[in-house]
Amino acid sequence: METSWNDIKHAWRMFRENSLFTATALAALTLGIGVNIAIFSVVNAVLLKPIPFPDPDTLVQLVNTNNGTAGGNAASPAKYMHWRSQTEVLESVAAVRNIEMNFEQGDLPEAIAAIQTGAEYFGAYRPPLAMGRWFTAEEALPNAGQTVVLSYNFWTQRLASDPNVLGKSVMLSGNPYTVVGVVGREFDVRDFGRAPEVWIPFQLDPNTADQGHYFMAVGRLKPGISLEQAQAQVVASAAAFRERYTVAAMPENAGFGVITLQESFVRQARPTLLVALGAVGFVLLIACANVANLLLVRATGRRRELAVRVALGAGRWRIMRQLLTESLMLSFAGGALGLVSGYLGMRALLKVNMAGLPRLGEAGSLLGMDWRVVLFTVVLSVVTGILFGLIPALVASRADLNAVIKDSSSRSGSGFRQNKTRSTLVLVEVSLAVVLLVGASLLIRTSLSLNAVDPGYTTENVLVLRTSLTGPRFQTTAAVEETARLALERIRRIPGVSAASMTCCVPLQGGYGLPFNIIGRANEGPFSGASGIHMATPGYFDTFEIPMIRGRAFDATDTASSPPVMIISQALAKQVWPDGDPLADQVKIGMGPGDTRRAKEPVRQIIGIVGDVRAGSIAQDPGPMIYLPQAQMPDEWHAYMMVSGPMGWVVRTNATSGTLVGQIENVIRETTGVPVTNISSMDDIVSISTSRQRLNMLLMTIFGGSALVLAAIGIYGLMAYSVQHRTQEIGIRMALGAQADRVRWSIVGQGMTLVGVGIVVGVAAAFFLATFLAAALYGVQARDVMVFVGVPTVLSATAFAAVWIAARRASRIHPLEALRYE
Repeated sequence: METSWNDIKHAWRMFRENSLFTATALAALTLGIGVNIAIFSVVNAVLLKPIPFPDPDTLVQLVNTNNGTAGGNAASPAKYMHWRSQTEVLESVAAVRNIEMNFEQGDLPEAIAAIQTGAEYFGAYRPPLAMGRWFTAEEALPNAGQTVVLSYNFWTQRLASDPNVLGKSVMLSGNPYTVVGVVGREFDVRDFGRAPEVWIPFQLDPNTADQGHYFMAVGRLKPGISLEQAQAQVVASAAAFRERYTVAAMPENAGFGVITLQESFVRQARPTLLVALGAVGFVLLIACANVANLLLVRATGRRRELAVRVALGAGRWRIMRQLLTESLMLSFAGGALGLVSGYLGMRALLKVNMAGLPRLGEAGSLLGMDWRVVLFTVVLSVVTGILFGLIPALVASRADLNAVIKDSSSRSGSGFRQNKTRSTLVLVEVSLAVVLLVGASLLIRTSLSLNAVDPGYTTENVLVLRTSLTGPRFQTTAAVEETARLALERIRRIPGVSAASMTCCVPLQGGYGLPFNIIGRANEGPFSGASGIHMATPGYFDTFEIPMIRGRAFDATDTASSPPVMIISQALAKQVWPDGDPLADQVKIGMGPGDTRRAKEPVRQIIGIVGDVRAGSIAQDPGPMIYLPQAQMPDEWHAYMMVSGPMGWVVRTNATSGTLVGQIENVIRETTGVPVTNISSMDDIVSISTSRQRLNMLLMTIFGGSALVLAAIGIYGLMAYSVQHRTQEIGIRMALGAQADRVRWSIVGQGMTLVGVGIVVGVAAAFFLATFLAAALYGVQARDVMVFVGVPTVLSATAFAAVWIAARRASRIHPLEALRYE
């Protein structure tokens, strides 16, 4: 311990006396370790941190599969009842549906997040109760009484912690709900989005055959049952479901599966985070190579010191321990600075772009440091210290007295071994920089391609506002239609408003998909085709400036008493009517077995064809789409949509819309009597839809830029070091008649040869690794020729500048000064 303490004190003195070296090394390490900690903190929060429920490994989600691969996690009532019967492997399978309700207290209702679920929720999620009870099985049956369980936050903030709240009623979306329980304060589910304020019973018929998919099913593995056993049982049960409900309910390539609840939330984010984690690993390696080169330079300057210590009896291990102590001290200091800078930097970045990453809260508010992040920092600091300190320590510990004397007397600088080692490290830096710059360039091109995509609608000056039209007042289509008509008439009279409409489904914010049949056409299967379904009032196409290709748009004549109509997209027309005339046909939207919500869906005449839109994702080609007039929706289907999510009011303005938001919001609130939520512009919605690609681009650009700077510094350092230690040789050559240009180009040639080898190695590695980015790319190939030519060109130009500066310095050496060197 005394010897180690002496090593630490000696290292501290050395760092203090060589402040420039210390600052340079710490800057490189802080950058390398900091970006790793930044990304790991996100990986920890999203992928590693257990979900906040008891026994999280046994909490699973039932999913649909396609050819054995887990796909959508939406459940239908019929599927839920089937999964709930798999009692050999599952228990407490709960139906969970996120909705929005209006809490009515005082003059203005307040929109709150709610969950529809049943008695099984308590057994699955195991929420602690501050008072009262959970729903009973009877309360989750159709036509049972309306009960509610409150969150702790709702009870304390909106009901003033009323100790006698049990048995009292609260008004939610126009209906009285009897309070039966209050969830404990410690039940924190912000990891999964907006925390629910209330839970209400999901009253499903146990004998239902409804195949509409509009909620998710979550359950617990029975004690002693593994995930693999549950998976095998649920997969095998798909045959019985198919036999009962026919192939129309479940095609042959479809099936069931089980995944952990945590996996269901993070599987979309995993590729992004793993690519980022690999990229920051490269940045760290480049930083280590830079610091190792600095330590080699410093070790060269300490040759005499180390030789004297060897002469006085210090063994090789003693020298190595001293040098490794110095490198570990540097690494831990860089780790401490990196921990702070990386954490703060990531928090700042997430405030700019969350990229839809789950479990991070609003603007990254749930990103924190726990024992995993601290342990990662410690381990990373130790590994980094050994990684960049081992090679200099090995080289310096081999110091030979005779070699030191020879190197000193020859005035030729360092030995060949050290130059070879430093050249290898710079070669590694260049190769890794090429890999990161290729990745960054591919993602930059992806972002540019997405920005250049025509979504099929105009987003500029379009406002989107949401209202939850639920409760007794809005049970029928006619009531909602009248409310929408009155509100839209007032909105259109506001100066600056050019068009307005109400819709169930704003582009890029979800929608519905259903099969359909063409009247009079024979089908190979049960349906003529399938399409996305949007419902809207007149003015929808004008608001988004979606072009009308043929026919007409919806207007005031399309009422509940007029002949039912529909409009289709150009993609659907080309797909289903390649040689026919869609406007001559009638269509009936299909029904799954037992789907009572669409039991009264009428036969509709196609009256128009509109341009294609990218409704699901900017990165996806436009799919087939059917548009239905809001006034002609069956009450059953309409009631379902009202509960499924808030309705969207879309408004186009003639100028900057910010000044009109208040007026539009007031009109909607006064007309509907419910609060307006989620106010945003269509430009913001498009931006959010491409946020993950932009975050990928931003991260890789930061990493690639850091790699380029570190590589340039490393190349310059090597060449400057080489010039410094060849000063006498260069002076002699110039004294014998060598021209300055020849000396300069000789050094440039040596430096660029090394850079060329590094670029070749890097391009080969990038050519292989680029395939891992293929899933994140759009509009560019993983092995894009422009990128693989442009990156080496940019890196070569940067390296040439660094080499040229060092070579220019060498060509200005005066022979007399060179001969007096050292």
